[in-house]
Amino acid sequence: MTPKRRSRVILLDHAAGPQQIHVPTPPPKPRRPIRPRLRFTRRWLIVAALALLAPVAGVIGWRMITADARSTPGRLGQVMLGRNASLGGAQLFPASNVWNTPIVDRPVDPRSDAYLAAIGLTIPLHPDFGTNRLRTHLFGIPYLVIDGSDTPRYTVPFNYDDQSDPGPYPIPDDVPIEDGGDRHALVLDRNAWRLYEIYLLAGEPPVWEAGSGAVFDLGSDASRPRGWTSADAGGLSVLAGLVRADEVYDMGEIRHALRFTARRTQNSFIYPARHQASRLKHESLPPMGLRLRLKANVRIDDLPEGAQVIAVALQRYGMILADNGGPLFLTGTADRRWRRKDTEALKRLRASDFEVIVPPPPPPSDTTAWREQQAGKSGFSEQ
Repeated sequence: MTPKRRSRVILLDHAAGPQQIHVPTPPPKPRRPIRPRLRFTRRWLIVAALALLAPVAGVIGWRMITADARSTPGRLGQVMLGRNASLGGAQLFPASNVWNTPIVDRPVDPRSDAYLAAIGLTIPLHPDFGTNRLRTHLFGIPYLVIDGSDTPRYTVPFNYDDQSDPGPYPIPDDVPIEDGGDRHALVLDRNAWRLYEIYLLAGEPPVWEAGSGAVFDLGSDASRPRGWTSADAGGLSVLAGLVRADEVYDMGEIRHALRFTARRTQNSFIYPARHQASRLKHESLPPMGLRLRLKANVRIDDLPEGAQVIAVALQRYGMILADNGGPLFLTGTADRRWRRKDTEALKRLRASDFEVIVPPPPPPSDTTAWREQQAGKSGFSEQ
């Protein structure tokens, strides 16, 4: 309509000669005030659509996760079979093992402040396990419990062959592999009570290859040879230090130290670690094997129940630096049972809430490490 009205005014103006015919121009439309309202409306339409779709996506995500990561619950004293299966409260390694030794009374390391400052005093504890908000993706490291009788076994070529156990390794066709760069595969043989851990597993049956591998006799305290890695940079067991959902939700108790990572580490290691993974020589940087303990005066009674179980373990057993990675990343299993209220609550803790302890000495049953300490080799405490 507006172009016609303008052309009619022009014709009348030419025909009128000297006369002046004034046709008032219609006021401009208030477009600028309308656009923000439209954007505002569209924004709320999008929010409303997402709110309606979130439950659907959550259900789809839940089905995706449960289809890919079923967990096997269990009872006290009964080791179940399957992915992320309950160990029924059974401890990996003997009670005398350094993983299972309470450190409530261990003295604080004189270099505690320097180590924590290098990590970052304000860095929050990051639970590296659980699901995203829509429950469409799992974080963490899965494991598998087998009976060992009918599982195919393979001799796996390793990149770090001189520091890997030869095997053979039991690898089921559907072995769960960590989703991420490290591609850990952890297989526990329930009958033999042996643990097989592989780093960077790739391939498919019958041809597998990997970065490194380690076999642990779970009835022994024996450390790996000095200077050897494992499926973990520090030469330790991965599964032994994971936060597991069966312990938190089935047993209500964790009776071992936990595993964490730091972004920058020192080119040295202290017991129980057996290997370093850095070229940095700064003495203030944390070495592999460093053990942190949650301070006794840190309030944890206001945490959700599951988070409290984990926090109590951090006070009683602490956590051991086992690999390079995210700063103060606490490692757990890739399990659909994790509750977001628990993982989110743990983020309230900061590096400043922890203290570095003097590591406990190796037990005499760990003959290799015990002899090293007696010989005066580095990496052991004098207390």
